[in-house]
Amino acid sequence: MSITPFISSFFDPATNTVTYLVTDLQTRQAAVIDPVLDFEPATGIASTGSADQLLAFAASQGARIVLSLETHVHADHLTASAYIKAKTGAAVGIGENVRKVQAIFDPVFGLTDQLPDGADFDHLFEDGAHIALGALDIEVLHVPGHTPADVAYKIGDAVFTGDTIFMPDFGSARCDFPGGDARQLYHSVRRLLALPDETRLFCGHDYKTTIRNENRWETTVGEQRAQNIHVRDCVDEDSFVTLRMARDATLPPPRLLQSSIQVNICAGKVPAQTRERGNPVSAGPVAHLARDTAPIVSPWQSTK
Repeated sequence: MSITPFISSFFDPATNTVTYLVTDLQTRQAAVIDPVLDFEPATGIASTGSADQLLAFAASQGARIVLSLETHVHADHLTASAYIKAKTGAAVGIGENVRKVQAIFDPVFGLTDQLPDGADFDHLFEDGAHIALGALDIEVLHVPGHTPADVAYKIGDAVFTGDTIFMPDFGSARCDFPGGDARQLYHSVRRLLALPDETRLFCGHDYKTTIRNENRWETTVGEQRAQNIHVRDCVDEDSFVTLRMARDATLPPPRLLQSSIQVNICAGKVPAQTRERGNPVSAGPVAHLARDTAPIVSPWQSTK
């Protein structure tokens, strides 16, 4: 019989990101999923208020954070995984296909201090890998489509979906980033929706909708299969791909795209040249990248 994890959620209104703290109540070992580093692009200054709030909550619960898990290389916020690691010693993990994302963006950014082959991360998880969190078992599910490297984490009756599927009234994640693929996303979502109907799904973002004015991020497989506006049971693959690609064509690039990717492909480490002078992106394979003009000032990394 699987053990039910204790789940606490932290919503960041600046990026609409939900960070999760998952705790094994038997051992008080805990994992953070998709922590957010606060960032102001106009000044390039990063700060740790959101992460510190999470750390303080964990301490108040007697939880010991041993893992910081990324569902993918985020393009809409900077990860606080490096800061969480510096404060707690937690190991940082992501899906092994982060190497594919690095291969796409390395020629763009030329990050001279990025370690090769994903080595900035402590763990690169294969599809189907199992990780112990105290008495809890974490199963890694490769769910590409939004990016090549997306994974979901299944812990007991809960699955943390990252940017794969959102609340039923919002639908699914965009697939127009380099390496994204709407057909892959369809099959990834169907993989999640093949789980038992009572399985709880915890989304990586929430944006409200025209019919819902409060943020929500927990749903179930059954609810998604019946109600998801993009990928409920009656929607076939071709219909989904047509809908997804049409919607993606209308979406602007995320506000923090350039800064986020440079930091997140390095497990939250701010690259040296980005700390010191910024790194505008020229036209090329990802010409639609948003430009951030200020260098990133890290509150805990030296600029030298």
